[in-house]
Amino acid sequence: MWYKLWMSIKKELLLLKRDFGGLIILFVMPLILVVTVTLIQNSSYQAISDKKLPIILVDNDRGSISDTIKKQINASGTFLWIDKLDGIAITEELAKKEVNKGAYQMALVLPKDLSVDLKAKINQNVERILEDFSLEPTVKTTVREITPKQIHFYFDPATQNTFKEGIKNAIDKMIAQTENQLIYSAFQENLGEGTAPLAPGVRDFIQFKEMAPKATEQAVKPNSVQHNVPAWTLFAIFFIMVPLSINIVKEKTLGTQVRLRCNPTPTYILLAGKTITYLLICLLQFYAIVLVGYWVFPQIGLPRFDVQGYFVLLTIMTLFAGLAAIGLGILLGTLAKTQEQSSPFGATFVVILAAVGGVWIPVFAMPELMQYVSKLSPMNWALNGYYNILLRNGSIMDIFGELSLLFLFFVLMVTISILYDKKKRSV
Repeated sequence: MWYKLWMSIKKELLLLKRDFGGLIILFVMPLILVVTVTLIQNSSYQAISDKKLPIILVDNDRGSISDTIKKQINASGTFLWIDKLDGIAITEELAKKEVNKGAYQMALVLPKDLSVDLKAKINQNVERILEDFSLEPTVKTTVREITPKQIHFYFDPATQNTFKEGIKNAIDKMIAQTENQLIYSAFQENLGEGTAPLAPGVRDFIQFKEMAPKATEQAVKPNSVQHNVPAWTLFAIFFIMVPLSINIVKEKTLGTQVRLRCNPTPTYILLAGKTITYLLICLLQFYAIVLVGYWVFPQIGLPRFDVQGYFVLLTIMTLFAGLAAIGLGILLGTLAKTQEQSSPFGATFVVILAAVGGVWIPVFAMPELMQYVSKLSPMNWALNGYYNILLRNGSIMDIFGELSLLFLFFVLMVTISILYDKKKRSV
């Protein structure tokens, strides 16, 4: 039995050795993909987090509100406001033109007398409240009608909605802080307490601090490398279903499968030989990508992919992900009648699994229906397992569910292949 198993493994290795183009697809393509995509995503991340994004600010107010917004924008470290182009003050019309042609991501236009009218409106409301509490009759005075003010936002048509909503919320927070301070000062003035600033402890009484979900572990700061290395490793692993299915089809069309069974060689020996061979390929793919992430990434300005403390768990997850991919390859090779059927279908199916599984687009950003569909993708199970290890400091028990699903998927695919093959040969 062991001799037949070794001969089966040797046969698979010889088939792969003769297919030079297939080896390039299995090893070179994933390395190019992981480097290219990580560089692109990392550059985008740095452009947002490390560089200031210029935005147009048309200040028609020139009061406390506009001063507060300018200070907050400068303090954010993310944006840089400009109000002049070539030494000329920017008007609302000019701002619209510049944003519409994509020169700037957004423009913010503050209306005239925003601060003055806001302060007047607050004073009117405060006086009315104090009059309601007063026991002495008061003389009704004529109240000036103050019309609501609108702050205009102009966004580049190519700007995503998430960016727009984030900017609106940030500006709304700035104005709310100024409103609160003006209300506090108005009450102080009317109560005869002067215009002292907020009492110590009142300002910034509620603060935000990011905490790690696991109190016993140090929070891991995610980056583009921690997503792309496991994601494109999975893409490479599942791509082995293409050469695997092609080899199975070749065995059927060339009569090799019949000769092997006449040996006689049990079916489980043949399947075990293919499984072991392609599991070795999966591990080599994973180790090659890890080496690139560890040694090459720092040389080209990317964060290092550090596997210290995770290596064994990552290897286990890779093995089970490889089993799922091999199961799919065996099923496809069993069902397909020609190489023309197995090759394009396998490549297309891998792309679909990657798209649905969260390799390209995070699952949380998908429509609700697709979020449910993604749970059916073995690539999504494996990706969640990698995340549990790298980002959530998970143990073997934390990935046991994903490992179980991947193994059961492999068993199911192989079982269907065996039953279909037996039925086809018995007809």
